[in-house]
Amino acid sequence: MIGTPRYPTYTIFLSVVVACVITLVLMPLFIRFMRRGGIGQQIRADGPERHLVKQGTPTMGGVVMIVAIVLTTLLLCAPSAEMLLCVGVTLATAVLGLLDDVESVAHKRSLGLTPSQKMAGLVLISVTFCLLAVNLCGVEPEVTLPGGLVVDLSLGELSFEAGGMPWRVPWLYLLFGFLLLAGLSNAVNLTDGLDGLAGGTILVVMLVMAMVAYLVDDLQLAVFAGACAGACVGFLWFNCYPASIFMGDTGSLALGSAFAVLAVLTKTEAVSLVMGGLFVAEALSVIVQVVSFKATGRRVFLMAPLHHHFEKMGWSETKVVIRFWIVSAAFATLGFVLVFRLLG
Repeated sequence: MIGTPRYPTYTIFLSVVVACVITLVLMPLFIRFMRRGGIGQQIRADGPERHLVKQGTPTMGGVVMIVAIVLTTLLLCAPSAEMLLCVGVTLATAVLGLLDDVESVAHKRSLGLTPSQKMAGLVLISVTFCLLAVNLCGVEPEVTLPGGLVVDLSLGELSFEAGGMPWRVPWLYLLFGFLLLAGLSNAVNLTDGLDGLAGGTILVVMLVMAMVAYLVDDLQLAVFAGACAGACVGFLWFNCYPASIFMGDTGSLALGSAFAVLAVLTKTEAVSLVMGGLFVAEALSVIVQVVSFKATGRRVFLMAPLHHHFEKMGWSETKVVIRFWIVSAAFATLGFVLVFRLLG
């Protein structure tokens, strides 16, 4: 380990810098490789017309981001169940996103894996994660609401012994964990529609999650969150308007799942929905749009997800992105205040 427990804040800041540098060094090489292979993003035909010029822009930049996050975490943290869970879930979701990106590029369409295929992968990942978090990391199957009310989700849990140790299967918490991980992964994925939007908003959230992890005295989780933030900083250098590369589902699904994992391991599951309020709003805009159109034949928004609605209103892409960064920072700050009050 480069960092030492004696200087925990130094180690957290170092994780941001190291992940950022790794991303800055590797990303140009990856962009060059993708361009030579003619591997680029497929743009929705029904999207804003100004986006059509982005057709063919290199994608799957999330591969480099995940490499930076994993290398930084392994370099600065001693192995532990929590650290390995963070890395393992992030890698697993990145692979799922990579399959989606490859499918999209191979068939020259903006859609990759089918919804059922994606959902099956997220079910497997989330259930495995929650079982290991409860049984190996001592995570209690309960959710603390912002007001301090604790909701017990261990009711009706199954217990058995395997491998010489007792195992708990809290069905309700497994379901909640799936909804949280799948929801945040897909919400971040939906947010990834404009240059710099997903990278900047998840950057803000991860910096706050690093503070939360430090607040609950878990240096390894803080380092992991810092590494995620650092990778986003390095990525934004190439993803700011006009983008030279997109993160793809490889990055967006993985970063969304990393956010969910940090929420579970720091026991801030409910508050994380406040921190990620922008992602929640993006996802809800799609749900509302679909339900409204199917029920009444009318659309609530000019286009969903929400960021496209403002584009259709005439906002420039950079105006939408910067204002969404500000909104994301406000939600993340509010979430941190709620965590601080709960712990206080």
